[in-house]
Amino acid sequence: MSLRARADLALVLVALLWGSTFVLVKQAIADCSTLLFLALRFSVGAAAMALWMRGRVRTTRRELLGGTLAGIVLMLAYITQTQGLRYTTASKSGFITGLYIVLVPLFAGLVYRSVPGWREWLGVIVATAGMGVMTLDASALSVNRGDLLTLVCAVFCAVHVLVLGKVTPGADAKALALVQIASGAALCWLLLPVAETPYVRWSPGLVAAIVGMGTLVTALTYFLQSWGQQHTTPTRTALIFALEPVFAAVAAVGIGGESLTGRMLAGGALILAGVLAVELKPAAEPVHQ
Repeated sequence: MSLRARADLALVLVALLWGSTFVLVKQAIADCSTLLFLALRFSVGAAAMALWMRGRVRTTRRELLGGTLAGIVLMLAYITQTQGLRYTTASKSGFITGLYIVLVPLFAGLVYRSVPGWREWLGVIVATAGMGVMTLDASALSVNRGDLLTLVCAVFCAVHVLVLGKVTPGADAKALALVQIASGAALCWLLLPVAETPYVRWSPGLVAAIVGMGTLVTALTYFLQSWGQQHTTPTRTALIFALEPVFAAVAAVGIGGESLTGRMLAGGALILAGVLAVELKPAAEPVHQ
């Protein structure tokens, strides 16, 4: 298996972990304010990464500055998405957040002055259509402040993918992930006294969400993303992450007890087709950012 194939599989695992824990986050924020939940989750994630590195934390200037910038952008995405979930539906949140797969190649064209190839654009369009089929209904025609916050989240998600695409080459993936997670946690703790009135109602579900998502979903996924993006492009990364709503739907059916619908199947098929449109392109075709 080639290095790029292993990197793509690592990013698929990231999408799987993110998608399968959506329900857990939704339940957790019912017992905890947004910034406090994110601060606790990312603090646990930073501690888990530090223990994994066994105290051998050596960061270069590139990892420190790039990781801090990526962590701040990442946390702004989480804050706007999580706060937006309080005012909009989960389905609309999933679709609007997923619009970053369209924004990544657009932003990449501006940053790298490189126009994505027709296969990349085809994949983006088909995958976006799939997310719409899977998640939207007639109620999506209305727009509220939760939708607007989630749209801001999509912008931050796209910027985060591009920032990592710029700083990961030559960087140590563990160190980069640690700096990202720690800087995100620090931003939450700094904003907490002035941006919200924190509250928490400790419950087994909340503790499980903070510990489980801090260790497995936060520490592991951002290490895998930092490593995976060293060996693939931002556009391919965004397309692979379009699989997240597919995994979220599978988790909702298998764990949450929701019914499997024709829309889920049709939307999932379109998303997979969009990803495969890029993944199966000829090796000789040039790769675009």
